[in-house]
Amino acid sequence: MPTPRYRVKTNNKSNSILIRFKQGNQFDTEVSTGIKVPKGKFSNSKQQINLTDEVDFKELNKKLRNLKTHIANKYSTDSVNGAIIDNKWLRNNVHAFLNKKTKSNKINSKHFFIPFLEDFIKEAEKRIDHPIRPIKKRTVEHYKTTKRKVEAFEEHKGKTLKIKDINLHFHDKFIEYLELEQNLNPNTVGGYIDVIRQVCRKAKLKGLDVNNEYESSDFYTPSNETLDTYLNLEEIHKIYNQKFELDYLDNARDWLIIGVWTGLRVSDLLSLTKSNIDGDFIKKDTLKTNFPVIIPKHNHVKQILNKRNGNFPRKISDQNFNKYIKKICKEVGLTEKIKGAKIVEIKMTKDGKKVKIHRKRVGNYPKYQLISSHICRRSFATNHYGKLDTLTIMKVTGHKLESQFLSYIKITPKEYAEKLKTYWEKIDVNEFVNS
Repeated sequence: MPTPRYRVKTNNKSNSILIRFKQGNQFDTEVSTGIKVPKGKFSNSKQQINLTDEVDFKELNKKLRNLKTHIANKYSTDSVNGAIIDNKWLRNNVHAFLNKKTKSNKINSKHFFIPFLEDFIKEAEKRIDHPIRPIKKRTVEHYKTTKRKVEAFEEHKGKTLKIKDINLHFHDKFIEYLELEQNLNPNTVGGYIDVIRQVCRKAKLKGLDVNNEYESSDFYTPSNETLDTYLNLEEIHKIYNQKFELDYLDNARDWLIIGVWTGLRVSDLLSLTKSNIDGDFIKKDTLKTNFPVIIPKHNHVKQILNKRNGNFPRKISDQNFNKYIKKICKEVGLTEKIKGAKIVEIKMTKDGKKVKIHRKRVGNYPKYQLISSHICRRSFATNHYGKLDTLTIMKVTGHKLESQFLSYIKITPKEYAEKLKTYWEKIDVNEFVNS
């Protein structure tokens, strides 16, 4: 039986994916699917859209796979019945599949969870960069990921969920599925539960039939202890003073040092230019929150800028920065094993096939393996906590809530004990006796 294939005809900024259906000399048809793909983002060999932030590639790839199946199935029935397989036949079937909107779909959007979640996402997309009630693009992407997880759960259970099916039984089974079948950690699962709770709240506000168990304390958000690490002052000085023979490591080290003394998110850190320098200060409007921060230049930062004739280090990607700073920390000797979580490869069986997936796992690892770009921000907050008032640090880091800021503080119980010990050693014991 002939198999449909996709291709992109032109190489413009955005191109339609064409579907071709061919059977020897009997017929050779090709029409546009109307699905757009960014330039260079379609793989002919894999017949799918490659990883990209420009479109929802996972959702579109799913649609492309299903369209292939639909065309093949229609051919099996129509060819037996004597249908003429030509461009008109192919165009009609592609159009029928991609534009199917029936009365039942409208009913589903009111009573079934996934259609309502789709409407919820569409409403959220309208609020991206909204002047009054803005919502971040990454938040909308999280909603879409939640939708895909619920769809996978429905397929796993062979059931289409209604909104009123979101109850404690669903809660327990959904968590069990994500943790055992998809090997997701509790914090990730908790993010999906939070979205589902938001959707139920929205459905209730619209007067739809919901199960109030989603409001129960038993409908909890799974989480586990965050085991992030930070660089203390001794480690920072060691990294600053290290001589690196390789230029790319020297360049990344300078970015790391600037990061731990500015507390900027990596997206803001690596986009710094000479225009952000204002005398002894660095000024930056943060990308995530659009919050303006002003940070004094630490002596380490001044020396790095002087070394580079007043310029920041050479631009590098987030991915390379993450990779290089692990090498840097290994080279300076941050090899002691500490408890933490890192992404590891896991082998599992899915649909009868052995596959490899990557998940975050808690364990004891050499410290350098736990280093990532976020360590800049954590190190800044932790190293200044207790030495400066919290409000001052928050103004530099751009945190609006103290609870959010305190989650960045990574001082261990042993380090707190050492602080108390040092304090006792410095004071006169008579201060306690006579007080």
